[in-house]
Order: sequence, then C-alpha cells, then structure tokens
Amino acid sequence: MAERPGAPDGLAVVDKAAGWTSHDVVAKSRGLLGTRKVGHAGTLDPDATGVLLLGVGRATRLLRFLSPLGKHYEGVVELGTETATLDAAGEVTARHDMAGITLAEVQAVAAEHFTGPILQVPPMVSALKVDGVRLHQLARQGIEVEREARPVTIHELTVDAVPGDAGAFTLHVHCSSGTYVRSLAADLGRALGGGAHLRSLRRTAVGSFTLDEAVPLEALDPEALLTPAEAVRDLPAVTVDEATATSVGFGKVLAPAELGVEALGAGPWAVRGPDGSLLAVYERHRDGELAKPAVVVAPAGSTSR
Repeated sequence: MAERPGAPDGLAVVDKAAGWTSHDVVAKSRGLLGTRKVGHAGTLDPDATGVLLLGVGRATRLLRFLSPLGKHYEGVVELGTETATLDAAGEVTARHDMAGITLAEVQAVAAEHFTGPILQVPPMVSALKVDGVRLHQLARQGIEVEREARPVTIHELTVDAVPGDAGAFTLHVHCSSGTYVRSLAADLGRALGGGAHLRSLRRTAVGSFTLDEAVPLEALDPEALLTPAEAVRDLPAVTVDEATATSVGFGKVLAPAELGVEALGAGPWAVRGPDGSLLAVYERHRDGELAKPAVVVAPAGSTSR
C-alpha cells in the first residue's frame, strides 16, 4: 500500500468486535487510515470484544509503553464444563456436577486464591512463544508442551451471579498485563472442586483508555485518533523550555535535573515541548545518573502533537 500524503499519527482506541483477530483489526485499519504504519499494544482473543489500542504512524514507536499497562475485563465464567481452549470456542473435554456451588462460595475462593500476586500457566491456545514458536501454532498440530507458570497480579476481582443462569458468574477483573482471564476462569473452576471455562470476555479498559472513548472499527478514521501526547498520558510527564526541547529533538542524553524529572519517579517519562506536543520518551541511564531518549517522536525541526 502506498502511503497517502500527510499520513496520520496517533493512537486509535478501538472497540473490537467478536470474530476479529487483533491482526485482522490492524490490517483493516491500514486501509481505513491510508498507512501501513499501524500496530497494536497487545492481542485480544478473536472471540473477545472491547478495547484494543492501535499505534499509527510515529505513535507505533510508543506501543512499548502501552503494552505493560494494567487491564480491566468483564467475563462470564461457566462452571461445570471444561474446554480444550479454556473458552467457549474449544471442544468440551470434561464435565462436572457443580450445580450446588453458590455465589458466596465463588466469591470466597476468588478472594482467597485469586487476588494479589499469583502464578498462572499460560493456555496452549495463546500467542506466547516457546522456543520461538507460538503456542497456538503448536496447539493446532495437536502438540502440547510444558509451560512454566508466570507471575501475574490480580489487583481486584469481584464476582456477581448471572441472573437466571445457574452456574454462570460474571468476573470483574483488574489485572496486570500478561494475565489470561481464560486461565483464571479455568483455575477458579478447579479450585471449586470441578472445572470451568470462560464463556465470554470484554476488555473494558487498558490503563486509562476506556470504552467511553473507543470507536467501532468501521468508524475509524484519522479524526478519531488521539495525539501522540495523549497516547502516553499514563506516563509521568514533564514540559520543557525551547532550549531543552531542541536538545531533546536531537536525542541528547541529559541529566535528570536538566530534563526536570528528578521528582517523577524511575521513569520512563513523556517529554513535551512548550506547546504541549510530545517530543520524546526518556528513560533512566547509567543507574539514574543520566536520562536518555528511548524514543524521539519529534526530531529537531519537526513537531508532533
């Protein structure tokens, strides 16, 4: 695809529909926006819906700072049935009689075993790589490999009953990046003495980016993009003067005091020009003695909102 003149830069907050892979959304958005420079900040399962962040143009270089942001999900877990994929898309592998499980019991187990730092084994049907091969590629070949449990954090987990649907419960999850809600649902079922799978999933937020500002893919156009400065709004930010802005535009390594980030934590830091435009993202260098640019968005002589 040839780049259109004045190809856009910024962040798209898309409300992904079910049935689309994250790659599908990226491919479609390239045509809608007239640029090949589109990437996403973390996959969302094809059957899942909700917030998917797309970096466009120069903002693709900012995605590395968005991928680690915490996530919020709403999902429905169905007790009593296990599946090969841990969600409704997979073949049923086991059934359990769990009709007597109450909401209070599910809430108690969720609070005791699945809140705070936990270890989680990634599902076979996932984009995680083992020895350079994605797990879902192995799963399609009928191959299952040992997966090492990984630490994740469940910041908050609340459970509600689904009215009129015995055995189904809604999970409201605030978790660290890298958490698999499918695995959480399956592990919850096992902890309750049986099994479970995730019936449906909707991502309601990534960091501060919520469904309130998301657009459906078919409505995506350059006017819907957030600026590069807004794309990194979850990072601590500093606004610099013209002289420092010139140094930042040339990608110079600076002392934290020169950059004005001494009181802004360990970084990384969004560095804005006097007009509020995003110039760069800086990070610690030499054990914090200096600050160096991780990404320069607006090189000297250019501007980027």
